[in-house]
Amino acid sequence: MGETKVMPKKVARRIEAIPPYLFAEIDRKIAAARASGVDVISFGIGDPDRPTPPHIVAALQRAAQDPANHRYPSYEGLPAYRRAVADWYARRFGVHLDPDREVVSLIGSKEGIAHISLCFVDPGDINLVPDPGYPVYALGTLFAEGTPHTFPLRAERGFLPDFSEIPSELARRAKLLFLNYPNNPTGAVADLTFFREAVEFARAYDLIICHDAAYTEIAFDGFEPPSFLQAPGAKEVGIEFHSVSKTYNMTGWRLGWACGNSEVIEALGRLKTNIDSGVFQAVQYAGIAALTGPDEPVRAMRQVYQERRDVLVEALQDLGCPVTPPRATIYVWVPVPAGESSTSFAEKLLERAGIVVTPGIGYGPAGEGFIRFSLCLEVERIRVAVERLKRAGIRW
Repeated sequence: MGETKVMPKKVARRIEAIPPYLFAEIDRKIAAARASGVDVISFGIGDPDRPTPPHIVAALQRAAQDPANHRYPSYEGLPAYRRAVADWYARRFGVHLDPDREVVSLIGSKEGIAHISLCFVDPGDINLVPDPGYPVYALGTLFAEGTPHTFPLRAERGFLPDFSEIPSELARRAKLLFLNYPNNPTGAVADLTFFREAVEFARAYDLIICHDAAYTEIAFDGFEPPSFLQAPGAKEVGIEFHSVSKTYNMTGWRLGWACGNSEVIEALGRLKTNIDSGVFQAVQYAGIAALTGPDEPVRAMRQVYQERRDVLVEALQDLGCPVTPPRATIYVWVPVPAGESSTSFAEKLLERAGIVVTPGIGYGPAGEGFIRFSLCLEVERIRVAVERLKRAGIRW
């Protein structure tokens, strides 16, 4: 008997339209280099390298031992967790949130960002997406069979969009507007004047603003990034996504929230009750410990990242790189030398120095000409990487 022929499976068009996830590709390149014996120093993925603070781990351990937490959790999130989020917003930003109507728990903010388009986008609808930007804004739009239309973030404007450049006919057709400050990948920051402009733009065109605020707690030199929800009228037009991932070194715990406009939050919560069963309650209790606990671990991590930023930026400037120190986030957005593309220069760094960076083109066409360094590795490894760059003759 001959072998049974396995017929190839035809995937859905929505899957065909989705490119491989940027950081999954980077992981594969790192694995291949290490398999060939290279001591890879990765500035690629923004995954905090320090452990979660002990008081948060202890809260998880206590909650995990309670059988009451071994059952299905509350779909919208534990009331105590949503209250902790609301209280944190009141302390940090002076923003009042109703924990019952204006907060919903997420399995990490990425999950909510990916799903929000399913709540408001019908096939053929448009979302406005920053370029460069976190890839999930566009990918979530595509999963909802919508069309992501990009607006550029330019260095000369501090990587803030110029809303007047967005054609009126396009803005009128759009459903969601994604924003992200402090910004990944550029490290740019926004003030309340900008968020007021965003609110007025959303009002003028009946848009829903989805603000990704994952990096508000990682800022330097005394700067305190505002929340979009601090802008007058913000809750009338949008929501904010946040998480414990970067603030408390909890990326693997998968816990976040969305907050703001009650109608938008209700729609996202309704979607989630039908496609997932919420976050393990013990993890939510750990999140409560994070949000209500001491601020010292957060302040300490800011100092760690600031030292890393300073060492890396000074070293790159010594190599002739015209890089500006970011005021926030765990990233340094670096222009590539003349004659290089973001991909060619990233490949050169890996081949000549065993250093992994993220090509800017992976964040959209406007990211071409830049690479992103993550600050998620110790100063000693940053110094080793700098010496490798020098030995490899890398200059700007």
